[in-house]
Order: sequence, then structure tokens, then C-alpha cells
Amino acid sequence: MDEQAFLEMIKTHQGIIHKVSRLYRDGPEDREDLFQEITYQLWKSFPTFRGEAKISTWMYRIALNTAIASIRKKSPNIEYKSLLPDLIDDEQNEEQLIRQERLFRVLKRLDDSEKAIITLYLEDLNYKQISEIIGISENNLGVKLNRIKTKIQKLLTN
Repeated sequence: MDEQAFLEMIKTHQGIIHKVSRLYRDGPEDREDLFQEITYQLWKSFPTFRGEAKISTWMYRIALNTAIASIRKKSPNIEYKSLLPDLIDDEQNEEQLIRQERLFRVLKRLDDSEKAIITLYLEDLNYKQISEIIGISENNLGVKLNRIKTKIQKLLTN
């Protein structure tokens, strides 16, 4: 196993792990625990990565599966408190922060599969990439994505 290649992959794509951790955990300690668990699962799976999919696609699949599996095991009571300090960018104005906080709050109300799909969609992955990660057809993904968008719009107007 090439430890250096693995460490470089984590360094290059750690944003994927951070995004999934932020979406599925509220507190900084819980996010760090999930980040470590995802990294561990990536390490365990690294020798079996065959390069048939993009590295980011493979990482998203493992990260999302790990996050969802850990929720099922732990069943934490996740509560959204406020905008997380690590989301704040000095160049963002207050209005952008309010919109971001509101959207984040709505995303937290989605179920696990909806969170996974919309996270990948917001990352600008195409339908083919998302369907590979989630393990559903592109047509099924389109239907689910439209339903999720409608649900988000309703939640944002409430």
C-alpha cells in the first residue's frame, strides 16, 4: 500500500470529507470524529481502488456511506444551533451568511439520502457522476432531485 499516495489524496481532496462531515454532524467534536472515521474507511478501502471511477467519486461514495452508517449505529439527536464558525469567510457579507445559514438549516432537515444527493448536486457533479456514487439510475436520480428541490423550496418558504 502506498501510504504517501494515500496522504496526498487526502490532502488534495479533504474538502469532500469536510463537507460530508459538516452536513451530517453539528458539533466540532462530532465532525472531527466523523472526519477520522471517513479517513479510516478510505484507508481500508484504498488498496481496492481500481481507478475505474474518478477518485472524488470514489471518495464521496465512501464518505457518504460512512456518514449514513454511523448515524444508523449511533442515532444521534442532531440539532442545528447556528452558523458554524468554519463556514464564515471574511469576504462574505452578512446577507450571504444569513442565506447560507438558512440553506444549511434546511439541508439538515432532509433525510440521509436526500442530503447525499443534494450535496453532490451542489458540488456541480453531473447526473452520471451522482448516480454512480449513489448507486441509482440517472433517470431515478432526476426524479429524486426534482422532488428534493421542490421540498427545499417549500422548506425555504416556511
